[in-house]
Amino acid sequence: MQRFAREKAVVTDFGAHLEPGLTVEPGERFVVETKDNFWDLLGKPGSIPDMNREPVKALQVFRANPVAGPVHVAGVEPGDAMAIDIERIAIRDWGWTGTVEGMGGLAGTAYMADIDTAFSTVIRHEPGPSGTLDDGHAVMNVGREVRWPLAPFLGVIATAPERGIENTVTSQGPWGGNVDVRDVCAGHRIFMNATHPGGLLFLGDVHASQGDSELTGIANETAADVTLSVDIVKGKRIPGIMRIEKPGSLVQVDSARNAGSPERAISNCFANMIRWLVDDYGMNKREAYLHMTANSLVRINVYQATGRFFSCGVEFPKECL
Repeated sequence: MQRFAREKAVVTDFGAHLEPGLTVEPGERFVVETKDNFWDLLGKPGSIPDMNREPVKALQVFRANPVAGPVHVAGVEPGDAMAIDIERIAIRDWGWTGTVEGMGGLAGTAYMADIDTAFSTVIRHEPGPSGTLDDGHAVMNVGREVRWPLAPFLGVIATAPERGIENTVTSQGPWGGNVDVRDVCAGHRIFMNATHPGGLLFLGDVHASQGDSELTGIANETAADVTLSVDIVKGKRIPGIMRIEKPGSLVQVDSARNAGSPERAISNCFANMIRWLVDDYGMNKREAYLHMTANSLVRINVYQATGRFFSCGVEFPKECL
């Protein structure tokens, strides 16, 4: 398989101005190697996330979340959608989490003031019954040892925007971006817009695990080798940020930065889920609307809620199609 090498996964400003680092055919499996969100700098006890350290330091938006890309997919044209199948996210044996002063959903509150500082801790990744990290656990010790299941996903996934250059920290729009959606993971199909020939796909910022909202703005950050393939959906426009097909459900995703507010992001997810059910599955519009209010299997997922950033999804069960 073709590979996008880790030493080249250093993009923090993405767009159509960059030459493709890899060209693949539709359906071709390939591997993308990624760094963690802080350039793999925080693997030692006592390390802190210093925002004034190179290569993170910048005058406007700090340079974090380096990604690989662009990947050019032959045959993709502007106005198509890209169907991205993630086969595996093979993470390394450690990650890190912590806090950055002034960042996070509770930053600035009196109760959290004493720990609103730059801090990091290493999280060990232990193999599971398979002997791999695919079913393994995260192990953290901040005064006591605790563990939870690993659940890796891509924090940043994007296509080149129609106009301009975006960054991998604040960008969210019809091209994707830094949306930290836990469902962008192995076994799921991600639908995204293409506005340039080849689509120009960027990805990285792998999280080995994350709680709902990523409250501090930092999850279990790690590096990984991602195996995936991309198919083309000709002439398809994806509303919101992206759509996700899981084995048992459909998810419509949007964000406050894209929609204008958290409330509008949630409303847009509902409206665009109804459109998805009507347009692609032939459901009656009234039935689709009533599912949103009465079906106990319909869910709102809050993926990211870190103060300035909010991303969400409305999930619909396939058993009710």
